[in-house]
Amino acid sequence: MKLKGDQSTARAMNRRLILNLLRQDGARSRADIASVTGLSPAAVTFVVADLIDEGLLIEGKTVAGSAGRRPIPVDINYAGGLAIGFKLMVGSVECVVTDLSTNPLGSMRLPLAGHDPDHITTTLAKAVPQLVSIVDRPEARLAGIGISIPGVVDNQKAVCVRSHRYNWDNVPLGPMMAERVNVPVWLEDDTNAYAIAQQLFGLGRQHRNMAVLAIGVGIACAQIFEGKLYRGANGAAGKFGHVSYEENGRPCECGKRGCLMAYYAEPAILSTWRDATGRGGDAGRSELLAALKRGEPEAAAVLEEAGNGIGRHLANLVNVTDPEVIVVGGEAVAFGDALFGPLRAALKKNTFRAPPSVLPDWEDNSWARGAAALVTQKLFDFETSAGNALPQTAGTARQKGEPFLR
Repeated sequence: MKLKGDQSTARAMNRRLILNLLRQDGARSRADIASVTGLSPAAVTFVVADLIDEGLLIEGKTVAGSAGRRPIPVDINYAGGLAIGFKLMVGSVECVVTDLSTNPLGSMRLPLAGHDPDHITTTLAKAVPQLVSIVDRPEARLAGIGISIPGVVDNQKAVCVRSHRYNWDNVPLGPMMAERVNVPVWLEDDTNAYAIAQQLFGLGRQHRNMAVLAIGVGIACAQIFEGKLYRGANGAAGKFGHVSYEENGRPCECGKRGCLMAYYAEPAILSTWRDATGRGGDAGRSELLAALKRGEPEAAAVLEEAGNGIGRHLANLVNVTDPEVIVVGGEAVAFGDALFGPLRAALKKNTFRAPPSVLPDWEDNSWARGAAALVTQKLFDFETSAGNALPQTAGTARQKGEPFLR
């Protein structure tokens, strides 16, 4: 199947088309690229030369065959740079340094003594040289930093508009960080960043439409429509955990009552289980997993209720948006089929058509890699529309011919 492209496509669209083809399929010759995209060989040659000059593409080696020398393949220069991802959590920050395909090269976790923006900016800035020093790639330079945070984010300005967990309003974390480290910095809601990573290099790589469900401290569900993350009118799309589950029910961190996450986010699941069994407040995920392994009926019942409750509401979302697959991540993935069995059953019972596959993500560092994927997405302009670069204050501008690694 040919990708959409023609002689009159704007230069930016040609670049995006070629880069996304190479992301999905790997190295290809210029002739192959022209054949698949429908672009003219001259247009492909021009764009590829431009991308090689900028350091975004590299040429591979030719292979001699019976018909003589084969065409030279080109591929994305993932190894030429480093990306750092920071996932901000309540009491800590997960840090990862990756190559530009979000391959983890080193990681660490740092405690957060508080949520003051200056304190967090200082903590992250100090971690940058530590992370770079972990990697034995002296030829690679830092291409940028991605930060993910639970909340509503203005992606273009890199501003946290609202975070209930941090009690932030309109915090310009991206520009604050960029001023300290002097490299491009991007900011995104944590589930959105995770969804971007899944779309680019994860379980959703071959899908244009998918839902990415997160079940952890909260519940959220990001949506990818036709290869693009849907953020909504105010950057608040995907707040699935705040759909109404029970009117005037349990209090939620958002200040309202009865939200889905107040019942079935991981802390709520653990609280329900402790109440049902009389266990102390320090009994956590590992203890619940041990109880499951022992076959304790209360443990299975609590997770069955959670899977059913989430699944019923997820079915409503599926009926509206019709995703190809649902990728699931977050701490609650550890509960496995005890949670996903009832969730899948509720989906099957309540969806208009056959439900999409539910694909749990078992990778430990996918969330910090999601933050690092912000760098890759913006750097290569994967599946984005024009005009999404951060302002000059965030350090993202690059002139023609300037190397993409600083």
